[in-house]
Amino acid sequence: MKKLVILGAGTAGTMMLNKLYKVLDREEWELTIVDQYKTHYYQPGFLFIPFGIYKKDDVIKPKSNFFPPGTNVIFSPIDRIVAKENKVLLEGGKVLNYDYLIVATGTETRPSETEGLKDKLWYKDIFDFYTIEGALELHKRFKDWEGGDLVMCIPELPYKCPVAPLEFVFLADDYFTKKGIRDKVNIKYVTLMSGAFTKPVASKMLGELLAEKNIEVIPDFYLSSVDNDEKKIVSYDEREIPFDILTIVPVNMGSDMIERSGLGDDMNYIPTNKHTLQSDAFENIFVIGDAANIPTSKAGSVAHFAAEILTENLLSAIEGRPLDAKFDGHANCYIETGQGKGALIDFNYETEPLPGTFPLPGIGPFGLLKNTKINHYGKVMFRWIYWHILLKGRELPIEADMSMAGKYRV
Repeated sequence: MKKLVILGAGTAGTMMLNKLYKVLDREEWELTIVDQYKTHYYQPGFLFIPFGIYKKDDVIKPKSNFFPPGTNVIFSPIDRIVAKENKVLLEGGKVLNYDYLIVATGTETRPSETEGLKDKLWYKDIFDFYTIEGALELHKRFKDWEGGDLVMCIPELPYKCPVAPLEFVFLADDYFTKKGIRDKVNIKYVTLMSGAFTKPVASKMLGELLAEKNIEVIPDFYLSSVDNDEKKIVSYDEREIPFDILTIVPVNMGSDMIERSGLGDDMNYIPTNKHTLQSDAFENIFVIGDAANIPTSKAGSVAHFAAEILTENLLSAIEGRPLDAKFDGHANCYIETGQGKGALIDFNYETEPLPGTFPLPGIGPFGLLKNTKINHYGKVMFRWIYWHILLKGRELPIEADMSMAGKYRV
């Protein structure tokens, strides 16, 4: 029997397992998925926890709920991949042989990579919201906070869900307005980018929205260290920004297992063909989601669109055909902007986020780069879609390839 092994049972790995379960002959193929953790987290929901919109129970479910019957599931830390021998070594000495391997081990936060970040103020006045622990602790801190300088800092690229820091400051504006202390809270959006976002059209629209909400943008700030004693962040060019509460996107890196395997770049992401999703180094290894070094967002929507391409290309590889399916870097992100409204961006490798309507030209119902209530409802509905459709590998009425229909250039 031939063996296909998937490393990582997060969003990307679980989607691939469900898609391949439907198309591979189970009398011919043994499907194995490996992950060290048994709990699945709806990571986009972490953003809402500090503001009391979601609770912990809203964002967690057992991973086993989403595995199809007959799957070989192994909960174990992974030691390393021995790619030249088509083997995966697990902690404890167990060896998995494979004919094809899909790596979906994601990306992880590394607060220790920034000097002074994980120090005496960590989870007291310094928080991330990219982990369940950080989001819950920040919720506790916000409950009795009476105001001051709230700094949101982005120190490094790439990181998971590029719009989440924007959403955080928009929701903070809404939260403290409703608490009646917005005039006592100075919200600062500190970023190494030259504006609110990486792409100019979206950056202009989002920058104007930040200004409208009296959120100060401090661009081109390359974080060097965090001073816990004086409560300030310091850039490499020695600029200083004081804070009372600091929220931060810790440096993101791929799994240490990738480094031990000798398969990654200096950030532990696997060099991957951005169109075929095949490893640059090994023909029988494919990479999906945040584990890949492809130049698009590290976001769940990217994994969803890429999963369709990877399924086609894996079947082609198995049958000895050319890998004709091409991933175009399609990403689609709702941006919660507070006050019951949201924005939406849709883009790929070649085309930046543009204004227009989505998914139907002229009809929508969602507005691209527009701040509307219907976009907010799209964000709210996505949690149900995630649990019941995306993870189970079911199809959505949105093509994997980005469409220009409904978009217009400015």
